[in-house]
Amino acid sequence: MSPPTAYPTLASRAWRRLHDLPWRFAALRDRVLPGLFAELLPVVQPYSMCSEARLRSLHRAVRSVVRRGVAGDLVECGAARGGSALLLALTAARLGQRRRTWVFDTFAGLPQPTLADPDYDEARRYVGTCRGELAELEALFAAAGVREQVVFVKGLFQDTLPVSPVGTIAVLHLDGDWYDSVRVCLDHLYARVAPGGVIQIDDYGHWAGARKAVDEFFERRGFRPRLRYVDYTGRTLRKPHPVP
Repeated sequence: MSPPTAYPTLASRAWRRLHDLPWRFAALRDRVLPGLFAELLPVVQPYSMCSEARLRSLHRAVRSVVRRGVAGDLVECGAARGGSALLLALTAARLGQRRRTWVFDTFAGLPQPTLADPDYDEARRYVGTCRGELAELEALFAAAGVREQVVFVKGLFQDTLPVSPVGTIAVLHLDGDWYDSVRVCLDHLYARVAPGGVIQIDDYGHWAGARKAVDEFFERRGFRPRLRYVDYTGRTLRKPHPVP
């Protein structure tokens, strides 16, 4: 079921409140019985634009692939100030994993959208925002003790992904906002996600270009994935086996 697309209406507010209950209950549980996520959240949240629900979902994705023995690295496309990528790396490290974390970003803020973005006029107002300096992210990861397991790749996805040496992927976090950014990530990285691997899409419910890129990609493959609701914008899916 998809959420109402018109915000903020009474129906959309009610829909969101209902579907936000699972992570709200999880947040309450963490306050009563703190776990690893509750420990890591205050470390990464100051450096992330992701909601607590989306951060929790990424944490669960790493725990899930570890528990199920899904091979592969952790990849984030669109890091901003690095909080969500740091969560991926810290979760893996605390679970005793030596998986590499790949962080792809321009480190110069959001690039220009294109006319392929249905909300182009609104999107272009955000060019240059969500900026995190590479040196700042490197210092952040070093201070957290996980710099050695992280690979930073600077540049537009269109330039870096086609030549990237990334191998098998267990968790893929797409936070590219615009149509071209999300589509090139799927075109070059979806095939590398291991069966049973987790893909989280940050902007599906917010930016029309991101939603269009995801929907078109799977339509052309003749496959309609079950996108699990995370919050109003975040969606996640587990890559099926056999792979469509």
